[in-house]
Amino acid sequence: MRETLISRRTLLEAGACVLTAAVITPQIARAHTPTDSGLSPENEETIRDYYKSWETKDWRTTDSLLADDFTFSSPVDDHISKSAFKKGCWDTQVALIARHELTHVIGTGNQAFVMYVCHTTTGKAFRNVEYLRLKDAKVEAIECYFGGQNGYPSAVSGQK
Repeated sequence: MRETLISRRTLLEAGACVLTAAVITPQIARAHTPTDSGLSPENEETIRDYYKSWETKDWRTTDSLLADDFTFSSPVDDHISKSAFKKGCWDTQVALIARHELTHVIGTGNQAFVMYVCHTTTGKAFRNVEYLRLKDAKVEAIECYFGGQNGYPSAVSGQK
């Protein structure tokens, strides 16, 4: 039998990795099953309808899914109102969105993270993650997390 020496530091690091994997793996497995998201069916439907309304270019539906005191935040927006969101985000980006491919809808109660691939009308795509807070089956707040300058349709499409 061959003897292998392992330092305590290496052993502790390996143990931490194993422990982290044991905790995260079940969460990752659940992430692939939207019905196991912990959201109420009503909240999950609101979320899916919200992204669908971008594809159908239907502001009335979007507006009805957003709470009156809705706020939107991103790296370039700080808790803007629904009217500012419509003017600065919807009006400038909606024509460029072909569809959203929701890859993960993970949440509990009135909170959810949504990871998606947005396909633009110019044939390009980008990924984003958004944190949504819901109240009374309406979207109360969205925090959009995108990386770099190509995290929204007009940037990906080469427009300013």
